[in-house]
Amino acid sequence: MAELERDVRLLVLYGSQTGTAQDTAERVGRAGRRRHFRTRVMAMDSYDKSALVREPAVVFVCATTGQGDEPDNMKQFWRFLLRRNLPRSSLSGTKIAVLGLGDSSYSRYNFVAKRLHKRLLQLGANPLLPLTLADDQHDLGPDAVVDPWLQSLCEQLLSLYPLPPTLDPLDDSVLLPPKYECTFVSGCTSDDVMMTSSHTAPYTRGNPYHAHLLSNERLTPPTHFQDVRLVTFDIKDSGISHSAGDVLMIQPQNSRAAVDELLTLLGLDPDQLFTLTQNDPDVPLPLTFPTPCSVGHLATHYLDFQSIPRRSFFELLAHFSASNEMEKEKLLEFITPEGQEELFTYCNRPRRTILEVLQDFPTSTANLPFQYMIDLIPMLQPRAFSIASSMQAHPGQIQILMAVVKYRTKLHKPRMGVCTTWLSSLDPLTEAAYVPVWVVPGTIKFPRQSEDHVIMIGPGTGCAPFRTYIEERVNSQAKPNGNMLFFGCRSERADFFFSNEWLPLVTSGQLQLFTAFSRDQDMKDYVQHRIKERGGVVWEWLHTRGAHVLIAGNAKQMPTDVQDALRDACVEHGGMSQEEAAALLKTMETNKRLQLETWS
Repeated sequence: MAELERDVRLLVLYGSQTGTAQDTAERVGRAGRRRHFRTRVMAMDSYDKSALVREPAVVFVCATTGQGDEPDNMKQFWRFLLRRNLPRSSLSGTKIAVLGLGDSSYSRYNFVAKRLHKRLLQLGANPLLPLTLADDQHDLGPDAVVDPWLQSLCEQLLSLYPLPPTLDPLDDSVLLPPKYECTFVSGCTSDDVMMTSSHTAPYTRGNPYHAHLLSNERLTPPTHFQDVRLVTFDIKDSGISHSAGDVLMIQPQNSRAAVDELLTLLGLDPDQLFTLTQNDPDVPLPLTFPTPCSVGHLATHYLDFQSIPRRSFFELLAHFSASNEMEKEKLLEFITPEGQEELFTYCNRPRRTILEVLQDFPTSTANLPFQYMIDLIPMLQPRAFSIASSMQAHPGQIQILMAVVKYRTKLHKPRMGVCTTWLSSLDPLTEAAYVPVWVVPGTIKFPRQSEDHVIMIGPGTGCAPFRTYIEERVNSQAKPNGNMLFFGCRSERADFFFSNEWLPLVTSGQLQLFTAFSRDQDMKDYVQHRIKERGGVVWEWLHTRGAHVLIAGNAKQMPTDVQDALRDACVEHGGMSQEEAAALLKTMETNKRLQLETWS
Protein backbone atom coordinates (compact mmCIF):
# COMPACT_ATOMS: atom_id res chain seq x y z
CA MET A 1 0.00 0.00 0.00
CA ALA A 2 1.08 3.59 -0.55
CA GLU A 3 1.14 4.28 3.16
CA LEU A 4 4.15 1.98 3.55
CA GLU A 5 6.27 4.40 1.55
CA ARG A 6 5.97 6.94 4.33
CA ASP A 7 6.99 6.25 7.93
CA VAL A 8 5.84 9.33 9.84
CA ARG A 9 3.92 8.72 13.06
CA LEU A 10 0.93 10.69 14.31
CA LEU A 11 -0.59 9.90 17.68
CA VAL A 12 -4.12 11.03 18.57
CA LEU A 13 -5.03 10.71 22.25
CA TYR A 14 -8.47 11.43 23.68
CA GLY A 15 -10.15 11.87 27.03
CA SER A 16 -13.83 11.18 26.51
CA GLN A 17 -16.70 10.62 28.95
CA THR A 18 -19.71 10.34 26.63
CA GLY A 19 -18.03 9.45 23.33
CA THR A 20 -18.00 12.89 21.67
CA ALA A 21 -14.27 13.50 22.15
CA GLN A 22 -13.53 9.97 20.99
CA ASP A 23 -15.58 10.53 17.83
CA THR A 24 -13.70 13.77 17.13
CA ALA A 25 -10.36 12.07 17.78
CA GLU A 26 -11.22 9.32 15.32
CA ARG A 27 -12.10 12.00 12.79
CA VAL A 28 -8.60 13.46 13.29
CA GLY A 29 -7.22 9.95 12.85
CA ARG A 30 -8.98 9.52 9.52
CA ALA A 31 -7.61 12.87 8.35
CA GLY A 32 -4.12 11.67 9.31
CA ARG A 33 -4.50 8.37 7.45
CA ARG A 34 -5.66 10.21 4.35
CA ARG A 35 -2.36 12.09 4.47
CA HIS A 36 -0.42 8.84 4.85
CA PHE A 37 0.64 9.26 8.47
CA ARG A 38 1.03 6.12 10.55
CA THR A 39 -1.86 7.13 12.75
CA ARG A 40 -2.95 5.68 16.08
CA VAL A 41 -6.05 6.80 17.96
CA MET A 42 -6.56 5.72 21.56
CA ALA A 43 -7.75 6.77 24.98
CA MET A 44 -5.03 8.46 27.02
CA ASP A 45 -5.15 5.78 29.70
CA SER A 46 -4.72 3.05 27.07
CA TYR A 47 -1.45 4.56 25.89
CA ASP A 48 1.99 3.62 27.25
CA LYS A 49 2.83 6.94 28.93
CA SER A 50 6.55 6.24 29.06
CA ALA A 51 6.68 6.30 25.24
CA LEU A 52 5.33 9.85 24.98
CA VAL A 53 8.82 11.38 24.87
CA ARG A 54 9.51 9.46 21.64
CA GLU A 55 6.42 10.68 19.77
CA PRO A 56 7.13 13.29 17.07
CA ALA A 57 3.55 14.66 16.92
CA VAL A 58 0.64 14.17 19.31
CA VAL A 59 -2.90 15.55 19.03
CA PHE A 60 -4.93 15.67 22.24
CA VAL A 61 -8.74 15.84 22.15
CA CYS A 62 -10.34 16.09 25.55
CA ALA A 63 -13.68 16.84 27.14
CA THR A 64 -14.38 18.36 30.54
CA THR A 65 -16.80 16.58 32.89
CA GLY A 66 -18.63 17.71 36.00
CA GLN A 67 -17.15 20.94 37.31
CA GLY A 68 -13.76 20.87 35.66
CA ASP A 69 -12.95 17.16 36.02
CA GLU A 70 -11.05 15.06 33.52
CA PRO A 71 -12.85 12.09 31.87
CA ASP A 72 -12.36 8.68 33.44
CA ASN A 73 -10.22 7.37 30.58
CA MET A 74 -7.55 10.06 31.02
CA LYS A 75 -7.24 10.21 34.82
CA GLN A 76 -4.13 8.00 35.03
CA PHE A 77 -2.47 9.83 32.15
CA TRP A 78 -3.17 13.20 33.79
CA ARG A 79 -1.76 12.05 37.13
CA PHE A 80 1.38 10.92 35.31
CA LEU A 81 1.80 14.33 33.66
CA LEU A 82 1.50 16.03 37.05
CA ARG A 83 4.44 14.13 38.54
CA ARG A 84 6.93 16.61 39.94
CA ASN A 85 9.96 14.53 38.94
CA LEU A 86 9.25 14.89 35.21
CA PRO A 87 12.03 17.02 33.66
CA ARG A 88 10.97 20.38 32.23
CA SER A 89 12.41 19.31 28.88
CA SER A 90 10.62 15.93 28.78
CA LEU A 91 8.61 16.77 25.66
CA SER A 92 11.03 19.13 23.94
CA GLY A 93 11.13 16.80 20.94
CA THR A 94 7.35 16.49 20.66
CA LYS A 95 4.95 18.70 18.74
CA ILE A 96 1.46 18.92 20.21
CA ALA A 97 -2.00 20.27 19.45
CA VAL A 98 -4.80 20.38 22.03
CA LEU A 99 -8.50 20.57 21.18
CA GLY A 100 -10.98 21.00 24.02
CA LEU A 101 -14.65 20.07 23.78
CA GLY A 102 -16.81 21.84 26.35
CA ASP A 103 -19.98 23.69 27.18
CA SER A 104 -19.79 27.37 28.07
CA SER A 105 -22.90 27.07 30.26
CA TYR A 106 -20.63 25.41 32.83
CA SER A 107 -18.50 27.59 35.09
CA ARG A 108 -15.28 25.68 34.31
CA TYR A 109 -15.64 25.73 30.57
CA ASN A 110 -13.03 23.51 28.88
CA PHE A 111 -11.03 23.52 32.11
CA VAL A 112 -9.33 20.17 31.38
CA ALA A 113 -8.05 21.23 27.95
CA LYS A 114 -6.69 24.48 29.38
CA ARG A 115 -4.82 22.68 32.17
CA LEU A 116 -3.55 19.97 29.83
CA HIS A 117 -2.18 22.47 27.31
CA LYS A 118 -0.48 24.48 30.05
CA ARG A 119 1.14 21.36 31.54
CA LEU A 120 2.37 20.10 28.16
CA LEU A 121 4.04 23.45 27.52
CA GLN A 122 5.63 23.30 30.99
CA LEU A 123 7.17 19.98 29.95
CA GLY A 124 8.72 21.57 26.87
CA ALA A 125 6.24 20.52 24.18
CA ASN A 126 6.13 22.57 20.99
CA PRO A 127 2.62 23.65 19.93
CA LEU A 128 1.56 22.96 16.36
CA LEU A 129 -1.41 25.29 16.87
CA PRO A 130 -2.70 27.49 19.69
CA LEU A 131 -5.01 25.85 22.22
CA THR A 132 -8.44 25.53 20.57
CA LEU A 133 -11.74 25.31 22.46
CA ALA A 134 -15.03 24.13 20.94
CA ASP A 135 -18.37 25.00 22.52
CA ASP A 136 -21.57 22.96 22.55
CA GLN A 137 -23.48 26.22 22.98
CA HIS A 138 -22.43 27.54 19.56
CA ASP A 139 -25.38 27.80 17.17
CA LEU A 140 -23.74 25.20 14.91
CA GLY A 141 -22.29 23.11 17.71
CA PRO A 142 -18.62 22.25 18.29
CA ASP A 143 -17.97 21.60 14.59
CA ALA A 144 -18.04 25.36 14.02
CA VAL A 145 -14.62 25.37 15.72
CA VAL A 146 -13.46 21.82 14.95
CA ASP A 147 -13.72 22.18 11.14
CA PRO A 148 -11.28 25.11 10.68
CA TRP A 149 -9.03 23.73 13.42
CA LEU A 150 -8.71 20.37 11.67
CA GLN A 151 -7.96 22.03 8.35
CA SER A 152 -5.23 24.16 9.96
CA LEU A 153 -3.83 21.11 11.75
CA CYS A 154 -3.52 19.13 8.51
CA GLU A 155 -1.87 22.05 6.74
CA GLN A 156 0.61 22.46 9.58
CA LEU A 157 1.44 18.75 9.70
CA LEU A 158 2.03 18.58 5.96
CA SER A 159 4.26 21.65 6.07
CA LEU A 160 6.42 19.95 8.72
CA TYR A 161 6.21 16.44 7.26
CA PRO A 162 5.64 16.94 3.51
CA LEU A 163 4.50 14.07 1.33
CA PRO A 164 7.03 12.60 -1.12
CA PRO A 165 6.40 13.43 -4.79
CA THR A 166 4.94 9.95 -5.37
CA LEU A 167 2.13 10.45 -2.85
CA ASP A 168 -0.96 12.62 -2.76
CA PRO A 169 -3.49 12.87 0.08
CA LEU A 170 -6.40 10.49 -0.29
CA ASP A 171 -9.55 12.31 -1.34
CA ASP A 172 -12.49 12.31 1.05
CA SER A 173 -14.37 10.23 -1.50
CA VAL A 174 -12.00 7.29 -0.87
CA LEU A 175 -13.51 4.82 1.62
CA LEU A 176 -11.02 3.87 4.31
CA PRO A 177 -10.92 0.25 5.59
CA PRO A 178 -13.32 -0.57 8.45
CA LYS A 179 -12.11 -0.34 12.03
CA TYR A 180 -12.64 -4.08 12.63
CA GLU A 181 -12.88 -7.21 10.51
CA CYS A 182 -16.30 -8.90 10.85
CA THR A 183 -16.70 -12.51 9.70
CA PHE A 184 -20.01 -14.37 9.74
CA VAL A 185 -19.77 -17.85 11.29
CA SER A 186 -22.15 -20.76 11.86
CA GLY A 187 -23.09 -22.23 15.21
CA CYS A 188 -25.06 -21.13 18.23
CA THR A 189 -24.36 -19.34 21.47
CA SER A 190 -26.25 -17.79 24.38
CA ASP A 191 -26.71 -14.17 25.28
CA ASP A 192 -26.84 -15.26 28.92
CA VAL A 193 -23.27 -16.53 28.64
CA MET A 194 -22.28 -13.38 26.79
CA MET A 195 -23.40 -11.12 29.60
CA THR A 196 -21.61 -12.83 32.49
CA SER A 197 -18.68 -11.17 34.23
CA SER A 198 -16.09 -12.57 36.60
CA HIS A 199 -18.06 -11.21 39.59
CA THR A 200 -14.83 -10.42 41.34
CA ALA A 201 -13.83 -6.93 42.38
CA PRO A 202 -12.77 -4.46 41.18
CA TYR A 203 -15.86 -3.95 39.09
CA THR A 204 -15.36 -1.75 36.03
CA ARG A 205 -16.88 -1.17 32.63
CA GLY A 206 -14.93 -4.16 31.40
CA ASN A 207 -16.06 -6.26 34.37
CA PRO A 208 -19.40 -4.98 35.66
CA TYR A 209 -21.35 -6.53 38.49
CA HIS A 210 -24.72 -7.84 37.36
CA ALA A 211 -26.91 -6.55 40.16
CA HIS A 212 -30.32 -8.05 40.79
CA LEU A 213 -33.06 -5.43 40.51
CA LEU A 214 -35.03 -5.53 43.77
CA SER A 215 -37.59 -2.76 43.25
CA ASN A 216 -38.57 -0.14 40.72
CA GLU A 217 -40.90 2.24 42.57
CA ARG A 218 -42.50 5.25 40.94
CA LEU A 219 -42.47 8.16 43.40
CA THR A 220 -44.50 10.68 41.39
CA PRO A 221 -48.25 10.25 40.71
CA PRO A 222 -49.34 9.05 37.24
CA THR A 223 -50.75 12.50 36.50
CA HIS A 224 -47.42 14.23 37.15
CA PHE A 225 -45.47 15.50 34.14
CA GLN A 226 -42.40 13.47 35.12
CA ASP A 227 -41.97 9.81 35.99
CA VAL A 228 -39.39 9.63 38.80
CA ARG A 229 -38.30 6.24 40.16
CA LEU A 230 -36.50 5.01 43.24
CA VAL A 231 -34.63 2.01 41.88
CA THR A 232 -33.06 -0.50 44.27
CA PHE A 233 -30.34 -3.02 43.41
CA ASP A 234 -29.11 -5.99 45.43
CA ILE A 235 -25.31 -5.89 45.94
CA LYS A 236 -25.02 -7.94 49.15
CA ASP A 237 -22.75 -10.61 47.63
CA SER A 238 -20.65 -8.24 45.51
CA GLY A 239 -18.24 -6.75 48.02
CA ILE A 240 -19.07 -3.32 46.60
CA SER A 241 -18.72 -0.44 49.05
CA HIS A 242 -19.80 3.15 48.53
CA SER A 243 -20.17 6.44 50.35
CA ALA A 244 -21.88 9.78 49.88
CA GLY A 245 -20.95 11.40 46.58
CA ASP A 246 -20.20 8.13 44.78
CA VAL A 247 -21.83 7.40 41.45
CA LEU A 248 -23.42 4.22 40.14
CA MET A 249 -22.48 3.56 36.52
CA ILE A 250 -25.04 1.55 34.55
CA GLN A 251 -24.44 -0.08 31.17
CA PRO A 252 -27.81 0.24 29.39
CA GLN A 253 -29.33 -1.79 26.62
CA ASN A 254 -31.72 -1.06 23.78
CA SER A 255 -35.29 -2.25 23.95
CA ARG A 256 -36.31 -5.34 22.02
CA ALA A 257 -38.76 -3.29 19.93
CA ALA A 258 -36.04 -0.82 18.91
CA VAL A 259 -33.60 -3.65 18.09
CA ASP A 260 -36.22 -5.42 15.95
CA GLU A 261 -36.89 -2.16 14.10
CA LEU A 262 -33.19 -1.64 13.33
CA LEU A 263 -32.48 -5.21 12.22
CA THR A 264 -35.60 -5.34 10.04
CA LEU A 265 -34.52 -2.11 8.36
CA LEU A 266 -31.03 -3.50 7.73
CA GLY A 267 -32.29 -6.94 6.70
CA LEU A 268 -30.20 -8.69 9.36
CA ASP A 269 -30.89 -11.95 11.19
CA PRO A 270 -30.59 -11.38 14.96
CA ASP A 271 -29.37 -14.97 15.46
CA GLN A 272 -26.56 -14.72 12.88
CA LEU A 273 -23.17 -15.09 14.57
CA PHE A 274 -20.01 -13.26 13.65
CA THR A 275 -16.49 -12.80 14.96
CA LEU A 276 -14.77 -9.47 15.39
CA THR A 277 -11.01 -9.22 14.88
CA GLN A 278 -8.60 -6.30 14.76
CA ASN A 279 -7.86 -4.67 11.42
CA ASP A 280 -5.26 -2.49 13.12
CA PRO A 281 -3.12 -3.68 16.07
CA ASP A 282 -3.42 -0.19 17.61
CA VAL A 283 -7.24 -0.35 17.65
CA PRO A 284 -8.35 -2.69 20.46
CA LEU A 285 -11.64 -4.56 20.38
CA PRO A 286 -14.53 -3.05 22.36
CA LEU A 287 -14.63 -3.85 26.06
CA THR A 288 -16.43 -7.10 27.04
CA PHE A 289 -17.12 -7.91 23.39
CA PRO A 290 -17.94 -11.65 23.12
CA THR A 291 -16.56 -13.95 20.43
CA PRO A 292 -18.56 -15.12 18.63
CA CYS A 293 -21.33 -12.57 18.96
CA SER A 294 -24.86 -12.59 17.57
CA VAL A 295 -26.13 -9.67 15.51
CA GLY A 296 -29.01 -9.30 17.97
CA HIS A 297 -26.62 -9.10 20.91
CA LEU A 298 -24.55 -6.47 19.11
CA ALA A 299 -27.63 -4.33 18.49
CA THR A 300 -29.00 -4.81 22.01
CA HIS A 301 -25.89 -4.22 24.09
CA TYR A 302 -23.38 -2.29 21.99
CA LEU A 303 -24.85 -0.07 19.25
CA ASP A 304 -26.13 3.36 20.29
CA PHE A 305 -28.52 3.69 17.35
CA GLN A 306 -31.03 5.73 19.37
CA SER A 307 -28.54 8.56 19.82
CA ILE A 308 -28.34 11.70 17.70
CA PRO A 309 -25.81 11.07 14.90
CA ARG A 310 -22.63 13.08 14.81
CA ARG A 311 -21.26 14.52 11.62
CA SER A 312 -18.90 11.56 11.12
CA PHE A 313 -22.00 9.37 10.72
CA PHE A 314 -23.06 11.32 7.64
CA GLU A 315 -19.49 11.33 6.27
CA LEU A 316 -19.41 7.52 6.28
CA LEU A 317 -23.02 6.96 5.17
CA ALA A 318 -22.39 9.17 2.14
CA HIS A 319 -19.95 6.53 0.81
CA PHE A 320 -22.85 4.11 0.31
CA SER A 321 -25.21 6.52 -1.46
CA ALA A 322 -23.72 6.33 -4.96
CA SER A 323 -26.80 4.66 -6.50
CA ASN A 324 -29.13 7.45 -5.36
CA GLU A 325 -28.10 10.93 -6.46
CA MET A 326 -30.63 12.71 -4.25
CA GLU A 327 -29.45 10.93 -1.11
CA LYS A 328 -25.80 11.42 -2.01
CA GLU A 329 -26.28 15.13 -2.63
CA LYS A 330 -28.06 15.65 0.69
CA LEU A 331 -25.54 13.62 2.71
CA LEU A 332 -22.60 15.45 1.14
CA GLU A 333 -24.28 18.78 1.83
CA PHE A 334 -24.64 17.85 5.52
CA ILE A 335 -20.86 17.41 5.87
CA THR A 336 -19.87 20.74 4.32
CA PRO A 337 -19.31 23.86 6.44
CA GLU A 338 -22.12 25.56 4.52
CA GLY A 339 -24.53 22.73 5.34
CA GLN A 340 -24.10 22.78 9.12
CA GLU A 341 -27.12 24.96 9.83
CA GLU A 342 -29.36 22.69 7.76
CA LEU A 343 -27.87 19.61 9.46
CA PHE A 344 -28.57 21.15 12.86
CA THR A 345 -32.17 21.87 11.82
CA TYR A 346 -32.65 18.35 10.46
CA CYS A 347 -30.88 16.42 13.18
CA ASN A 348 -30.01 18.22 16.41
CA ARG A 349 -32.97 20.53 16.89
CA PRO A 350 -35.64 17.79 16.62
CA ARG A 351 -33.29 15.24 18.26
CA ARG A 352 -33.54 12.84 15.33
CA THR A 353 -31.94 9.46 16.03
CA ILE A 354 -29.55 7.34 13.98
CA LEU A 355 -32.34 4.82 13.38
CA GLU A 356 -34.60 7.56 12.04
CA VAL A 357 -31.87 8.92 9.76
CA LEU A 358 -31.26 5.44 8.35
CA GLN A 359 -34.98 5.23 7.63
CA ASP A 360 -34.81 8.59 5.82
CA PHE A 361 -31.96 7.38 3.56
CA PRO A 362 -33.13 3.89 2.50
CA THR A 363 -30.79 3.42 -0.47
CA SER A 364 -27.66 4.25 1.50
CA THR A 365 -28.88 2.05 4.33
CA ALA A 366 -29.53 -0.87 1.99
CA ASN A 367 -25.99 -0.55 0.58
CA LEU A 368 -24.35 -0.43 4.02
CA PRO A 369 -21.97 -3.41 4.48
CA PHE A 370 -22.13 -5.14 7.85
CA GLN A 371 -18.35 -4.62 8.08
CA TYR A 372 -18.93 -0.89 8.61
CA MET A 373 -21.71 -1.19 11.19
CA ILE A 374 -19.45 -0.46 14.17
CA ASP A 375 -17.73 2.39 12.32
CA LEU A 376 -21.09 3.97 11.55
CA ILE A 377 -22.93 3.53 14.85
CA PRO A 378 -21.14 4.50 18.09
CA MET A 379 -20.89 2.25 21.12
CA LEU A 380 -23.51 2.50 23.86
CA GLN A 381 -21.98 4.53 26.68
CA PRO A 382 -22.62 3.88 30.38
CA ARG A 383 -24.88 6.27 32.27
CA ALA A 384 -24.04 7.82 35.64
CA PHE A 385 -26.47 8.16 38.56
CA SER A 386 -25.70 9.66 41.95
CA ILE A 387 -26.17 7.03 44.63
CA ALA A 388 -29.15 7.95 46.81
CA SER A 389 -28.69 5.56 49.73
CA SER A 390 -26.14 4.87 52.46
CA MET A 391 -24.68 1.49 53.31
CA GLN A 392 -25.69 1.97 56.94
CA ALA A 393 -29.38 2.64 56.25
CA HIS A 394 -29.66 0.17 53.35
CA PRO A 395 -27.13 -2.65 53.89
CA GLY A 396 -26.52 -4.82 50.85
CA GLN A 397 -28.35 -2.39 48.55
CA ILE A 398 -27.79 0.59 46.28
CA GLN A 399 -30.58 2.99 45.39
CA ILE A 400 -30.75 5.64 42.69
CA LEU A 401 -33.29 8.41 42.11
CA MET A 402 -34.05 8.36 38.38
CA ALA A 403 -36.15 10.68 36.25
CA VAL A 404 -37.37 8.82 33.16
CA VAL A 405 -36.36 10.87 30.12
CA LYS A 406 -39.29 11.47 27.79
CA TYR A 407 -40.07 14.64 25.87
CA ARG A 408 -41.52 15.82 22.57
CA THR A 409 -40.08 17.65 19.60
CA LYS A 410 -41.64 18.34 16.20
CA LEU A 411 -41.17 14.66 15.34
CA HIS A 412 -44.17 12.38 15.79
CA LYS A 413 -42.59 9.92 18.19
CA PRO A 414 -41.59 11.23 21.64
CA ARG A 415 -37.88 11.29 22.43
CA MET A 416 -36.96 8.76 25.11
CA GLY A 417 -33.80 8.14 27.10
CA VAL A 418 -32.28 4.74 26.33
CA CYS A 419 -31.16 3.89 29.85
CA THR A 420 -34.03 5.35 31.88
CA THR A 421 -36.67 3.91 29.53
CA TRP A 422 -35.07 0.48 29.75
CA LEU A 423 -34.73 0.55 33.53
CA SER A 424 -38.26 1.81 34.05
CA SER A 425 -39.59 -1.07 31.94
CA LEU A 426 -38.06 -3.72 34.20
CA ASP A 427 -40.54 -5.26 36.63
CA PRO A 428 -38.85 -7.31 39.36
CA LEU A 429 -42.24 -8.72 40.39
CA THR A 430 -42.69 -10.56 37.07
CA GLU A 431 -39.16 -11.50 36.07
CA ALA A 432 -35.64 -11.61 37.42
CA ALA A 433 -33.72 -8.62 36.06
CA TYR A 434 -29.95 -8.14 36.29
CA VAL A 435 -28.29 -4.84 35.48
CA PRO A 436 -24.52 -4.34 34.76
CA VAL A 437 -23.24 -1.79 37.31
CA TRP A 438 -20.07 -0.49 38.94
CA VAL A 439 -19.28 2.33 41.36
CA VAL A 440 -16.97 5.28 40.70
CA PRO A 441 -16.18 8.42 42.73
CA GLY A 442 -18.43 11.38 42.02
CA THR A 443 -17.68 15.04 41.57
CA ILE A 444 -18.69 16.09 45.09
CA LYS A 445 -16.36 15.19 47.95
CA PHE A 446 -18.31 15.38 51.18
CA PRO A 447 -16.58 16.53 54.37
CA ARG A 448 -15.92 13.63 56.72
CA GLN A 449 -15.42 15.46 60.02
CA SER A 450 -18.36 14.87 62.35
CA GLU A 451 -18.30 18.50 63.52
CA ASP A 452 -18.56 20.02 60.03
CA HIS A 453 -21.56 22.13 59.08
CA VAL A 454 -22.88 21.47 55.57
CA ILE A 455 -25.31 23.49 53.44
CA MET A 456 -26.79 21.27 50.72
CA ILE A 457 -28.76 22.65 47.78
CA GLY A 458 -30.42 19.98 45.65
CA PRO A 459 -33.63 20.64 43.76
CA GLY A 460 -35.40 17.71 42.11
CA THR A 461 -33.33 14.56 41.66
CA GLY A 462 -30.28 16.64 42.61
CA CYS A 463 -31.12 15.74 46.23
CA ALA A 464 -29.97 12.12 45.68
CA PRO A 465 -26.38 12.41 47.02
CA PHE A 466 -27.64 14.53 49.93
CA ARG A 467 -30.02 11.82 51.03
CA THR A 468 -27.01 9.47 51.19
CA TYR A 469 -24.98 11.96 53.21
CA ILE A 470 -27.80 12.76 55.63
CA GLU A 471 -28.35 9.04 56.22
CA GLU A 472 -24.63 8.57 56.88
CA ARG A 473 -24.51 11.49 59.33
CA VAL A 474 -27.63 10.42 61.20
CA ASN A 475 -26.39 6.83 61.55
CA SER A 476 -22.90 7.91 62.64
CA GLN A 477 -24.20 10.32 65.28
CA ALA A 478 -22.44 13.24 63.62
CA LYS A 479 -23.14 16.78 64.79
CA PRO A 480 -26.93 16.74 65.14
CA ASN A 481 -27.54 20.30 63.99
CA GLY A 482 -24.89 20.55 61.27
CA ASN A 483 -27.10 19.66 58.28
CA MET A 484 -28.97 22.27 56.22
CA LEU A 485 -30.83 21.29 53.07
CA PHE A 486 -32.51 23.50 50.49
CA PHE A 487 -34.84 21.37 48.38
CA GLY A 488 -37.05 22.45 45.50
CA CYS A 489 -39.61 20.77 43.28
CA ARG A 490 -42.82 21.58 41.44
CA SER A 491 -45.35 20.46 43.99
CA GLU A 492 -45.30 19.41 47.64
CA ARG A 493 -47.88 16.76 46.82
CA ALA A 494 -46.28 15.35 43.66
CA ASP A 495 -42.49 15.35 43.93
CA PHE A 496 -41.33 16.17 47.45
CA PHE A 497 -38.95 13.23 47.51
CA PHE A 498 -38.02 11.60 50.85
CA SER A 499 -40.29 13.94 52.82
CA ASN A 500 -41.35 11.04 55.05
CA GLU A 501 -37.68 10.64 56.07
CA TRP A 502 -36.63 14.28 56.30
CA LEU A 503 -39.56 15.81 58.19
CA PRO A 504 -38.98 13.63 61.29
CA LEU A 505 -35.30 14.69 61.22
CA VAL A 506 -36.43 18.31 61.25
CA THR A 507 -38.58 17.59 64.31
CA SER A 508 -35.66 15.88 66.08
CA GLY A 509 -33.29 18.77 65.30
CA GLN A 510 -31.01 16.72 63.02
CA LEU A 511 -31.82 18.64 59.86
CA GLN A 512 -32.68 22.20 58.89
CA LEU A 513 -34.89 21.88 55.80
CA PHE A 514 -36.05 24.75 53.58
CA THR A 515 -38.34 23.90 50.68
CA ALA A 516 -39.48 25.68 47.53
CA PHE A 517 -42.49 24.35 45.61
CA SER A 518 -42.45 26.26 42.34
CA ARG A 519 -46.00 25.53 41.12
CA ASP A 520 -47.97 25.50 44.38
CA GLN A 521 -48.70 29.24 44.17
CA ASP A 522 -49.12 31.93 41.52
CA MET A 523 -45.51 33.19 41.76
CA LYS A 524 -42.85 30.63 40.89
CA ASP A 525 -40.73 29.79 43.89
CA TYR A 526 -37.21 28.30 43.68
CA VAL A 527 -34.39 27.31 46.03
CA GLN A 528 -32.56 30.61 45.44
CA HIS A 529 -35.57 32.44 46.91
CA ARG A 530 -35.31 30.33 50.10
CA ILE A 531 -31.59 31.10 50.31
CA LYS A 532 -32.32 34.81 50.03
CA GLU A 533 -34.98 34.59 52.74
CA ARG A 534 -32.61 32.67 55.02
CA GLY A 535 -29.60 34.79 54.09
CA GLY A 536 -28.83 35.61 57.72
CA VAL A 537 -28.44 32.01 58.85
CA VAL A 538 -26.62 31.11 55.62
CA TRP A 539 -24.08 33.89 56.25
CA GLU A 540 -23.69 32.87 59.89
CA TRP A 541 -22.96 29.28 58.89
CA LEU A 542 -20.47 30.40 56.22
CA HIS A 543 -18.70 32.98 58.36
CA THR A 544 -18.81 31.59 61.90
CA ARG A 545 -19.10 27.85 61.40
CA GLY A 546 -17.00 27.43 58.23
CA ALA A 547 -19.82 25.58 56.49
CA HIS A 548 -19.30 23.66 53.27
CA VAL A 549 -21.73 24.42 50.42
CA LEU A 550 -22.68 21.61 48.05
CA ILE A 551 -24.91 22.13 45.00
CA ALA A 552 -26.37 19.37 42.82
CA GLY A 553 -28.93 19.43 40.03
CA ASN A 554 -29.70 20.69 36.56
CA ALA A 555 -26.94 22.75 34.97
CA LYS A 556 -29.08 25.23 33.05
CA GLN A 557 -29.78 28.21 35.29
CA MET A 558 -29.98 26.82 38.81
CA PRO A 559 -26.25 26.79 39.73
CA THR A 560 -25.80 30.43 38.64
CA ASP A 561 -28.96 31.58 40.45
CA VAL A 562 -27.95 29.75 43.63
CA GLN A 563 -24.44 31.22 43.63
CA ASP A 564 -25.92 34.69 43.05
CA ALA A 565 -28.15 34.15 46.10
CA LEU A 566 -25.16 33.04 48.20
CA ARG A 567 -23.20 36.11 47.11
CA ASP A 568 -26.14 38.36 47.96
CA ALA A 569 -26.33 36.81 51.44
CA CYS A 570 -22.66 37.70 51.99
CA VAL A 571 -23.31 41.27 50.85
CA GLU A 572 -26.53 41.86 52.79
CA HIS A 573 -25.65 40.09 56.02
CA GLY A 574 -21.84 40.12 55.97
CA GLY A 575 -21.33 43.74 54.94
CA MET A 576 -19.23 42.73 51.93
CA SER A 577 -19.05 44.41 48.57
CA GLN A 578 -20.12 42.41 45.53
CA GLU A 579 -16.45 41.96 44.59
CA GLU A 580 -15.50 40.74 48.08
CA ALA A 581 -18.41 38.31 48.15
CA ALA A 582 -17.47 36.93 44.72
CA ALA A 583 -13.86 36.54 45.88
CA LEU A 584 -15.02 34.65 48.99
CA LEU A 585 -17.03 32.17 46.91
CA LYS A 586 -14.10 31.76 44.53
CA THR A 587 -11.79 30.97 47.44
CA MET A 588 -14.32 28.52 48.83
CA GLU A 589 -14.48 26.79 45.45
CA THR A 590 -10.68 26.57 45.29
CA ASN A 591 -10.58 25.10 48.80
CA LYS A 592 -13.41 22.64 48.01
CA ARG A 593 -15.73 24.29 50.52
CA LEU A 594 -18.01 25.12 47.58
CA GLN A 595 -18.65 22.23 45.19
CA LEU A 596 -21.08 21.61 42.35
CA GLU A 597 -22.32 18.49 40.62
CA THR A 598 -24.53 19.47 37.72
CA TRP A 599 -25.77 17.92 34.51
CA SER A 600 -27.58 19.10 31.38
